[in-house]
Amino acid sequence: MAAAAGGRKQEWLALFGPDAVIEDPVGPSMLDPEGKGHRGPDGIERFWDENIARVRKFHFRVSDSFANGPACANVVTITATLDGGTTTTIDCLTVYTVDDDGLITSFRAHWEPDRVMATLTSP
Repeated sequence: MAAAAGGRKQEWLALFGPDAVIEDPVGPSMLDPEGKGHRGPDGIERFWDENIARVRKFHFRVSDSFANGPACANVVTITATLDGGTTTTIDCLTVYTVDDDGLITSFRAHWEPDRVMATLTSP
């Protein structure tokens, strides 16, 4: 979260293992029409460039967290401020899985695009 909020792309990319996959959101969406996830270093970097880099400011609020073995599920509210001051709020459940070296192998974010679009506010 800190790397994304700080716009630190290389630091954020370094968190992922070579075969990692991002599903954000899980299933088909405007961010991933086929719903297959963003895979490997190239797919994950493209996810940053097309999504995270477009947000001017992030605010993360983790209201609960459940760590079990190599996985952690977080109940999160993300407020994203875009260029021009438009904001949106994403209420979601995120599930991270890591390998023995602590690198992320899977990141799955469960949220509903229609609910997020309903939160759009203009400055």
